[in-house]
Amino acid sequence: MPLSSAGKNLPVVADLQTLFLQDTPMLDVRAPIEFREGAFPSSANLPLMDDADRDAIGKRYKQLGQDAAIELGLQRVSGGIKASRVNAWEAFARQHPAGVLYCFRGGLRSRISQQWLYEQTGIAYPRVQGGYKAMRRFLLEQLETVPPQLQPVILSGRTGSGKTRFLRSFHQQIDLEALANHRGSAFGAQPTPQPTQINFENALAIQLMRKCHRGQRALLFEDESRRIGSLHNPDTLFNILSDAPVALMQIADEERVEISHQEYVADGLAAFTKVHGGDSEAGFIAFSGYLLGSLDKIQRRLGGMRHQQARKMMQTALRQQAMTGSLTGHYDWVRFLLLDYYDPMYDYQISGKQGRLAFSGSPAEVREYLRNQGIT
Repeated sequence: MPLSSAGKNLPVVADLQTLFLQDTPMLDVRAPIEFREGAFPSSANLPLMDDADRDAIGKRYKQLGQDAAIELGLQRVSGGIKASRVNAWEAFARQHPAGVLYCFRGGLRSRISQQWLYEQTGIAYPRVQGGYKAMRRFLLEQLETVPPQLQPVILSGRTGSGKTRFLRSFHQQIDLEALANHRGSAFGAQPTPQPTQINFENALAIQLMRKCHRGQRALLFEDESRRIGSLHNPDTLFNILSDAPVALMQIADEERVEISHQEYVADGLAAFTKVHGGDSEAGFIAFSGYLLGSLDKIQRRLGGMRHQQARKMMQTALRQQAMTGSLTGHYDWVRFLLLDYYDPMYDYQISGKQGRLAFSGSPAEVREYLRNQGIT
């Protein structure tokens, strides 16, 4: 589509670092399928073309070339459809006057969107030079260059030690489990889906860049494996963390049982109920499936006898919960899995990290140690 002289002179933003450091609102005009595959935490998808438009125009482009594809695009996105899309961009621009818009490469789609918005509203909304592709490449570069600048400390401890809650009480930390929307274990799935690998990497790169920009190079990370649910830690960061000193937090067994019961049972049930719109029955059904399904994931590691034993405990607890609403029956399987399954596995894993073990103590003692390492 030919651009007017005014359209050719509309503002363009090339400073990608500032966009991410300032958490700039971003209007993503790509098709929804592109947005689902990967986007940025501050972006909203208000597409120029929907998925059907994109598919049809892409086929026309392959068959007859760019001019024919543009002609079809103008036919499909016209009249009331065009007006509604421009109205949506206007609402976003007025709500976020300091924002930007982008398409995949910063090319025709973003220029058309920018021009239409200007022609209808007079708003000269900046577009990102290079679009999504340039911003994605920039963040991948951050994942390579920022981790070697860090001074990380790894927070470790047995399952149920409350490491995540402890981690979140610090300013100088990166919560990988929050970014991955997963607790990092067989029982770690959340009621809502994990982000795509691309979105996980984008969000992680932005957080790392911001911490480093603020001078927060000493950072606390929780002890994680390479994979967090279906996602994996980027290689450069994972390798840096694999060599970092470890601070081991020690918690009494019964306190660990209480913490695990709270997080995986009480909080888990509340989360599933919330996702189902407050419907307690639907929440309970989903929660039950989550518990039993999570247990079955470790059946091979548990062995047949222990798996059946734990499953019986869990089913008994769920029946009691269904009849009385009480969650106390869940303590049995929580305690059994912590002490009989997770603890031996943790002992084996920590034995391979003895050379990196820099400190071990109570939560208060670990907090003081971290403060002395410059982590607050």
